[in-house]
Order: sequence, then C-alpha cells, then structure tokens
Amino acid sequence: MSTLPARAGRRCHHAVNPFHSAVYFSRELREEMAALGVTDPDAAYFASRAAAFGAVGPGTVTATFFNFRHDLVARHLPAVWEVATPAQVLDARLRAADRTLRRLLGEEAVAAPDVAEAAELALRAAEGCARPGRPLYAAHADLPVPAEPHLAYWHAATLLREHRGDAHIAALLDAELDPLEALISHTATGFGMAPKWVLGTRGWTQQEWDEASARLVARGILDQEGSLTEQGTALRAELEERTDRLDAAPYEHLGAEGTLRLTELAKDLFGRIIAAGAFPDGMLGRG
Repeated sequence: MSTLPARAGRRCHHAVNPFHSAVYFSRELREEMAALGVTDPDAAYFASRAAAFGAVGPGTVTATFFNFRHDLVARHLPAVWEVATPAQVLDARLRAADRTLRRLLGEEAVAAPDVAEAAELALRAAEGCARPGRPLYAAHADLPVPAEPHLAYWHAATLLREHRGDAHIAALLDAELDPLEALISHTATGFGMAPKWVLGTRGWTQQEWDEASARLVARGILDQEGSLTEQGTALRAELEERTDRLDAAPYEHLGAEGTLRLTELAKDLFGRIIAAGAFPDGMLGRG
C-alpha cells in the first residue's frame, strides 16, 4: 500500500525530468559532440544517451529507446563508435550538461543552496530504484555521481527519468501499442510531441503515421479526426497509472515529505530553464 498522495511520484517526475532532457536540445551538446567529430544531431543524441551501455549496436538502442524507427538508429550505430568512444561521449555529455545548466540558470543560481538540496533529495530517491528489467536506468546507475551539486542533480534526474521510462515501455508493451502508436496516442492527449517533431526526429514517415493512426481508429482508441475516444482516454490514463505503480519505489523511498519538497524545488528549477529557452517552441501539442 502506497504511503504517498495519488500521483505524487508522477508529479515529481514531470518536474525533475526536464532538467535532464534539456541537455539533448542544447547547443552545448552539439558543440561538445562536434568537437569529437560527431556532427549529425541524430548520431549525437543516440551516442550521448546510449554511451552508458558501451559500444552497443542499433538493436539495443531501438529496443531501449523504443520510439525511434530502427533504420534511423542503424544509420548511426555502431558507426558512431568509430568516431568517438563511449567514454569520450560520456565526458562530452557531462561537459555539455555543465555548460548548459550554467547558461540556463546562471553562475549564482548553479551554486545556490536549493540546487544542492534538490540534488540531495533526488539522489536519495534514486536509492530506491531497482536495476532488474530496467536497462537504461541500470546502465546509468553504474556511472559515478558528479561532485558539483548542479551536475549531481542532473545525474539523479537522469536516473529517475530512465527508471520511469523503462517502466513506461513495459506498460506500452502490455497495452500492445507499437512505438509509433504510442507516440500518436500520446500526441493526441495534447501533452506529447507535435507530429512534425515526431516525423522530424524519430525517423517515421507520414505514410507510417497515417497507417498507425488507422490501426488506432480500428481499435477504437482514436476517432476519425485523430482525437482520443473515451476508450483511448481511458487507455492513456491506465498507462500512466500502471507506470506510476512500476515507478513508485524511488518516491516511496524518499517519503511523502521529501517527494513534495523535491517537486517544489524541481518545479522552480524547471520554470527557470523554460524561461531561459531550454526547449524549442512548438515542440509539444497536437499541431
């Protein structure tokens, strides 16, 4: 029986996660990866997020990232490891995180006590995560915790993000949603990636989008206009609730008071990086 208020872990995750993911949209990551010789944005993303696995091939990344077309992944892996080693990529990603956060928050804010407190709470929550069945989390859990508080918080955000992500994939598989169907149904909620971002970054074609949408209509998940039906809305709600259950351990470990405090601190940091332009305009929504 959970000791947390309903959806407390989910709210905390939604506040913490952007602190990690902002790095993937930053110019600093592009610059650090380009300095290694990795200039393609897709290659830079796949390498920087997968480097904790070592020099893996496309199958591992397609399986664990879940929503990318395999052909897109295979275009860059394993070839990217001939340009830069996983260790070099991990170092570059950490340098990029440092530079990105200093730019978005400012030097004074990076050293502020609230960042150190957020790091301590997020790392304590991550102590409740479990490796079995969670490959992306497990790979990152083997990495050292950075010493500086803003990077320690970024590392903890990475662990919590990937722990929930691994759980969410399990829920999607159980719901018999393939990668593109999962993306389309999430977009239909109004909170997922806009279609142009899905098609532009995940490797899927418009024809594949239309075919997947037709499958969702046939299942009663979408209506003919591409909106969620009552059944589809219930399915997406159940997916999040199932993910909450599978991802409850870190927040149960942190406790209700700690989870509430981490959420409060994370929301403030999230607001600051959003105001500083951490993410592209028009990335989310149905448009």
